[in-house]
Amino acid sequence: MKRIMLAGTGSGCGKTTVTCALLQALTDRGMNVSSFKCGPDYIDPMFHKTVIGADAHNLDSYLMTDDAIRYLLHKNSGEISVIEGVMGFYDGFMSSGKGSSCELSQITDTSVILIVNCAGMSRSAAAVVKGFKDFAPNNIAGVIFNNMPEKLYGALAAQTRAIGVEPLGFLPRIKEAKIDSRHLGLITAPEITDLGAKLRILADYARRFIDIDRILEIAERADLHVNAPVINKTADVTLALARDKAFCFCYEDNLDLLRSMGARIAEFSPLANEEVPDCDGLILCGGYPELYADKLEKNTVTLRGVREKIADGAPCIAECGGFMYLHETLCALDGQTHKMAGVIKGVCRAESSLQHFGYMEMTALRDNVLCEKGHKIRAREFHYFKSSADVSQFSAQKGDTKWDCAYADANLFASFAHLHFYSDISIAENFVKSCEEYKCTK
Repeated sequence: MKRIMLAGTGSGCGKTTVTCALLQALTDRGMNVSSFKCGPDYIDPMFHKTVIGADAHNLDSYLMTDDAIRYLLHKNSGEISVIEGVMGFYDGFMSSGKGSSCELSQITDTSVILIVNCAGMSRSAAAVVKGFKDFAPNNIAGVIFNNMPEKLYGALAAQTRAIGVEPLGFLPRIKEAKIDSRHLGLITAPEITDLGAKLRILADYARRFIDIDRILEIAERADLHVNAPVINKTADVTLALARDKAFCFCYEDNLDLLRSMGARIAEFSPLANEEVPDCDGLILCGGYPELYADKLEKNTVTLRGVREKIADGAPCIAECGGFMYLHETLCALDGQTHKMAGVIKGVCRAESSLQHFGYMEMTALRDNVLCEKGHKIRAREFHYFKSSADVSQFSAQKGDTKWDCAYADANLFASFAHLHFYSDISIAENFVKSCEEYKCTK
């Protein structure tokens, strides 16, 4: 079971660039490649998926148990699995290493290649490598230097080899393959019209300057011991999933788990003003509704369908962008206001700074469609918006900070929080059960 992790010294060091370059180069060899992202990010797996032509997956040691991580890695692995790290190699939940790339590499017994951004550095890059290698126990086996002039590589390679870390190549600054960012991270893959050309450029540079054969040797690891979770196929339901450029943040493993429980997924596009499919439940995932608010407001066929379906009692999970879509009014980044579905009473307004960022734990303050009162769910928030709605049915906590975080009743869970069902399979079971009960009343 070949597997390798590409981890960085920090955010913005080029992890996604190097990962996509390697994925494309391996795919061009005709290999069956699988890709994974450490942590909860949605955007990087979209780039992976564009490269390999198959779904990419998340592995998160804060949200998931060790057994769930090893199960999902094993279940979704191909001939070789490439895992992209998150933030800096040792960075995790608050000041701990929980959820870090380092922790994930140890849980999965995966060798690590460190990505170092050499912009503004030469010999100091070797000091960075030594610091990461010596800081704590780790699986660091090699290093790739990003944004490095070719003429500097030979001397730096010798210095890192002397430290005990194998140099595996470099990438120079590649302006023609640059990917732009916005307020939540990189521009999403479907929005980049020339992404294929950029990926081919990256792969060409990887073939020229990165020792891919040696990486494949380092990727050889022992098979994982896997304890598969018990998943009961107990229902026969259809779930309508909002999915397009405005609603694109969805974990593939969540959908796979729902299918394993007996659900069929019927996708529809609010951006295309499509009818809500005949269904027994709704999933409105996150994304960028604020960028398309004018069009979403005008697409009254979908707005009416969503509103009527929820009013009829259909169970619904609405995460972040989906939660925003359910409000009476959305005040977008440009200050313009737009009418939305009107299920959630209140205004969702853009703020100038992040409102909540990162992992947290939610506690249910009433029985609801996902769980009973008192149940705790690990989740993640990352948004610039604030809601005036009553979201006091769940409380969230991160360190010493507490806040109200979700609207929840017998058929609706709506929140800025993003859920991964492998953090707690029972919430998926409860949702599917509610959909089955609704189906029986139709």
